[in-house]
Amino acid sequence: MALSRTRRQVRLSRALGIPLTPKAQRYFDKRPYGPGEHGRARRKQDSDYSVRLKEKQRLRAQYGIREKQLRRTFELARREQGLTGEALVELLEMRLDALVLRAGFARTIAQARQAVVHRHILVDGKIVDRPSFRVKPGQVVQVKPKSQTMVPFQVAAAGSHRDVLPEVPGYLKVELEKLRFELVRRPKRDEVPVTCEVQLVVEFYSR
Repeated sequence: MALSRTRRQVRLSRALGIPLTPKAQRYFDKRPYGPGEHGRARRKQDSDYSVRLKEKQRLRAQYGIREKQLRRTFELARREQGLTGEALVELLEMRLDALVLRAGFARTIAQARQAVVHRHILVDGKIVDRPSFRVKPGQVVQVKPKSQTMVPFQVAAAGSHRDVLPEVPGYLKVELEKLRFELVRRPKRDEVPVTCEVQLVVEFYSR
Protein backbone atom coordinates (compact mmCIF):
# COMPACT_ATOMS: atom_id res chain seq x y z
CA MET A 1 0.00 0.00 0.00
CA ALA A 2 2.76 2.45 0.98
CA LEU A 3 4.72 1.64 -2.17
CA SER A 4 1.74 2.16 -4.46
CA ARG A 5 0.94 5.44 -2.73
CA THR A 6 4.53 6.59 -3.24
CA ARG A 7 4.37 5.65 -6.91
CA ARG A 8 1.13 7.56 -7.33
CA GLN A 9 2.65 10.64 -5.72
CA VAL A 10 5.75 10.38 -7.91
CA ARG A 11 3.66 9.97 -11.04
CA LEU A 12 1.40 12.87 -10.09
CA SER A 13 4.44 15.03 -9.27
CA ARG A 14 5.93 14.41 -12.71
CA ALA A 15 2.59 15.03 -14.42
CA LEU A 16 2.09 18.35 -12.61
CA GLY A 17 5.73 19.42 -12.79
CA ILE A 18 6.17 19.87 -9.03
CA PRO A 19 7.46 17.50 -6.31
CA LEU A 20 4.65 16.79 -3.84
CA THR A 21 6.65 14.81 -1.24
CA PRO A 22 10.33 14.47 -0.24
CA LYS A 23 10.46 11.03 -1.91
CA ALA A 24 8.86 12.43 -5.03
CA GLN A 25 11.51 15.16 -5.04
CA ARG A 26 14.28 12.55 -5.40
CA TYR A 27 12.51 10.82 -8.28
CA PHE A 28 11.61 14.16 -9.83
CA ASP A 29 15.25 15.26 -9.79
CA LYS A 30 16.17 12.14 -11.79
CA ARG A 31 13.26 12.33 -14.24
CA PRO A 32 12.02 15.94 -14.52
CA TYR A 33 9.58 15.15 -17.30
CA GLY A 34 6.09 13.71 -17.59
CA PRO A 35 5.32 10.07 -16.79
CA GLY A 36 4.82 7.33 -19.37
CA GLU A 37 6.69 6.30 -22.48
CA HIS A 38 5.99 9.63 -24.16
CA GLY A 39 7.05 11.71 -21.18
CA ARG A 40 10.13 13.11 -22.91
CA ALA A 41 8.43 13.79 -26.21
CA ARG A 42 7.84 17.36 -27.23
CA ARG A 43 4.24 18.14 -26.42
CA LYS A 44 1.93 20.27 -28.48
CA GLN A 45 1.03 23.60 -26.97
CA ASP A 46 -1.63 23.27 -24.30
CA SER A 47 -4.96 25.01 -24.71
CA ASP A 48 -5.90 27.85 -22.38
CA TYR A 49 -8.33 25.51 -20.64
CA SER A 50 -5.73 22.79 -20.02
CA VAL A 51 -3.24 25.35 -18.65
CA ARG A 52 -5.81 26.60 -16.14
CA LEU A 53 -6.92 23.07 -15.29
CA LYS A 54 -3.35 21.99 -14.58
CA GLU A 55 -2.76 24.99 -12.31
CA LYS A 56 -5.91 24.17 -10.37
CA GLN A 57 -4.78 20.55 -10.05
CA ARG A 58 -1.39 21.72 -8.81
CA LEU A 59 -2.94 23.75 -6.03
CA ARG A 60 -5.30 20.94 -5.07
CA ALA A 61 -2.50 18.36 -4.99
CA GLN A 62 -0.26 20.48 -2.75
CA TYR A 63 -2.98 20.62 -0.11
CA GLY A 64 -4.18 17.09 -0.78
CA ILE A 65 -7.82 18.12 -0.92
CA ARG A 66 -10.84 17.06 -2.96
CA GLU A 67 -12.32 19.14 -5.77
CA LYS A 68 -15.40 19.92 -3.70
CA GLN A 69 -13.25 21.30 -0.87
CA LEU A 70 -11.25 23.52 -3.21
CA ARG A 71 -14.35 24.87 -4.91
CA ARG A 72 -15.99 25.59 -1.55
CA THR A 73 -12.91 27.51 -0.44
CA PHE A 74 -12.89 29.42 -3.71
CA GLU A 75 -16.49 30.54 -3.11
CA LEU A 76 -15.44 31.81 0.33
CA ALA A 77 -12.49 33.64 -1.20
CA ARG A 78 -14.74 35.37 -3.74
CA ARG A 79 -16.68 36.98 -0.91
CA GLU A 80 -13.58 38.44 0.70
CA GLN A 81 -12.11 41.86 0.00
CA GLY A 82 -9.01 42.05 -2.15
CA LEU A 83 -7.75 39.63 -4.81
CA THR A 84 -9.67 36.35 -4.92
CA GLY A 85 -6.62 34.25 -5.82
CA GLU A 86 -4.58 35.51 -2.91
CA ALA A 87 -7.51 35.04 -0.53
CA LEU A 88 -7.94 31.47 -1.82
CA VAL A 89 -4.37 30.47 -0.94
CA GLU A 90 -4.52 32.27 2.39
CA LEU A 91 -7.70 30.43 3.39
CA LEU A 92 -6.24 27.08 2.32
CA GLU A 93 -3.11 27.80 4.31
CA MET A 94 -5.14 28.34 7.49
CA ARG A 95 -6.35 24.72 7.36
CA LEU A 96 -5.21 22.79 10.42
CA ASP A 97 -3.41 20.08 8.46
CA ALA A 98 -1.50 22.64 6.39
CA LEU A 99 -0.29 24.48 9.50
CA VAL A 100 0.72 21.23 11.23
CA LEU A 101 2.92 20.56 8.20
CA ARG A 102 4.39 24.09 8.07
CA ALA A 103 5.25 23.90 11.78
CA GLY A 104 7.34 20.78 11.16
CA PHE A 105 5.16 18.32 13.08
CA ALA A 106 4.90 16.14 9.96
CA ARG A 107 6.94 15.44 6.84
CA THR A 108 4.10 15.49 4.29
CA ILE A 109 0.57 16.83 4.08
CA ALA A 110 -0.72 13.23 4.28
CA GLN A 111 1.13 12.69 7.57
CA ALA A 112 -0.20 16.00 8.91
CA ARG A 113 -3.75 15.02 8.02
CA GLN A 114 -3.29 11.63 9.67
CA ALA A 115 -2.10 13.28 12.89
CA VAL A 116 -5.25 15.40 12.96
CA VAL A 117 -7.69 12.61 12.05
CA HIS A 118 -6.19 10.29 14.67
CA ARG A 119 -6.93 12.92 17.35
CA HIS A 120 -3.36 13.79 18.25
CA ILE A 121 -3.81 17.56 17.78
CA LEU A 122 -5.25 20.12 20.19
CA VAL A 123 -6.43 23.61 19.30
CA ASP A 124 -6.68 25.87 22.35
CA GLY A 125 -6.59 22.74 24.50
CA LYS A 126 -9.40 20.91 22.71
CA ILE A 127 -9.06 17.94 20.36
CA VAL A 128 -9.82 18.81 16.73
CA ASP A 129 -9.96 15.90 14.30
CA ARG A 130 -11.00 17.80 11.15
CA PRO A 131 -8.07 18.56 8.82
CA SER A 132 -10.16 21.31 7.18
CA PHE A 133 -10.62 23.16 10.49
CA ARG A 134 -9.64 26.78 9.87
CA VAL A 135 -7.28 28.05 12.56
CA LYS A 136 -7.81 31.65 13.62
CA PRO A 137 -5.03 34.10 14.46
CA GLY A 138 -4.20 33.85 18.14
CA GLN A 139 -5.14 30.18 18.46
CA VAL A 140 -2.55 27.78 19.85
CA VAL A 141 -2.07 24.33 18.34
CA GLN A 142 -0.13 21.53 20.00
CA VAL A 143 0.32 17.79 19.98
CA LYS A 144 -1.69 16.13 22.74
CA PRO A 145 0.57 15.44 25.78
CA LYS A 146 -0.10 11.68 25.68
CA SER A 147 0.85 11.62 22.00
CA GLN A 148 4.10 13.55 22.41
CA THR A 149 5.93 10.40 23.52
CA MET A 150 5.12 8.62 20.24
CA VAL A 151 8.10 8.07 17.96
CA PRO A 152 6.83 10.15 14.99
CA PHE A 153 6.33 13.19 17.20
CA GLN A 154 9.64 12.68 19.00
CA VAL A 155 11.30 12.66 15.59
CA ALA A 156 9.47 15.87 14.70
CA ALA A 157 10.41 17.53 18.00
CA ALA A 158 14.08 16.80 17.26
CA GLY A 159 13.76 18.84 14.06
CA SER A 160 14.26 15.90 11.74
CA HIS A 161 11.74 17.17 9.17
CA ARG A 162 13.28 20.59 8.75
CA ASP A 163 15.73 19.34 6.11
CA VAL A 164 12.88 18.67 3.66
CA LEU A 165 10.47 21.46 4.62
CA PRO A 166 10.61 25.18 3.81
CA GLU A 167 11.60 27.60 6.55
CA VAL A 168 8.91 28.27 9.14
CA PRO A 169 6.82 31.13 7.72
CA GLY A 170 6.46 34.40 9.58
CA TYR A 171 2.81 33.87 10.43
CA LEU A 172 3.69 30.99 12.78
CA LYS A 173 5.39 31.10 16.15
CA VAL A 174 6.72 27.58 16.63
CA GLU A 175 8.14 25.91 19.73
CA LEU A 176 9.17 22.69 18.05
CA GLU A 177 10.67 21.00 21.11
CA LYS A 178 7.32 21.51 22.85
CA LEU A 179 5.38 20.47 19.72
CA ARG A 180 3.42 23.69 19.97
CA PHE A 181 2.73 26.64 17.67
CA GLU A 182 0.56 29.73 17.43
CA LEU A 183 -0.91 31.31 14.32
CA VAL A 184 0.08 34.87 15.06
CA ARG A 185 -1.66 36.44 12.05
CA ARG A 186 -3.30 35.61 8.77
CA PRO A 187 -0.84 34.31 6.14
CA LYS A 188 0.04 36.48 3.15
CA ARG A 189 0.16 34.90 -0.29
CA ASP A 190 3.82 35.73 -0.91
CA GLU A 191 4.79 33.91 2.31
CA VAL A 192 2.92 30.70 1.57
CA PRO A 193 5.30 28.02 0.20
CA VAL A 194 3.09 26.64 -2.58
CA THR A 195 3.77 26.71 -6.31
CA CYS A 196 0.77 28.13 -8.10
CA GLU A 197 -0.30 30.88 -10.50
CA VAL A 198 -3.41 31.67 -8.53
CA GLN A 199 -4.91 33.96 -11.17
CA LEU A 200 -5.17 30.95 -13.51
CA VAL A 201 -7.11 29.08 -10.83
CA VAL A 202 -9.48 32.03 -10.49
CA GLU A 203 -9.94 32.10 -14.27
CA PHE A 204 -10.65 28.35 -14.29
CA TYR A 205 -13.48 28.67 -11.76
CA SER A 206 -14.80 31.90 -13.26
CA ARG A 207 -15.16 30.59 -16.80
